[in-house]
Amino acid sequence: MTKPELSRYALNNYRMASYLLFAIGLINLRYQTGKTDVLVNSAAVFVPGFIALGLTFIKGAHGFLAKREVMVALGVIGGVLVAWAITN
Repeated sequence: MTKPELSRYALNNYRMASYLLFAIGLINLRYQTGKTDVLVNSAAVFVPGFIALGLTFIKGAHGFLAKREVMVALGVIGGVLVAWAITN
């Protein structure tokens, strides 16, 4: 079986989605000032973004990120996190 390869377009999509999560989490942190558990709520969004961004710079993780089921799972998780951050 051949190892799946991550195209530069897919890698760029991963990085842009990671930047989105990281930025929206930090923006969420600023606009929730005064609420209880603001750091926990915002960290739930920007920490996964930071981790995903870090994975895109590790060559060994590219094979993992190229799998179709991983792409779908991360897309669903990312979409849920963005929706939760916007509505929270």
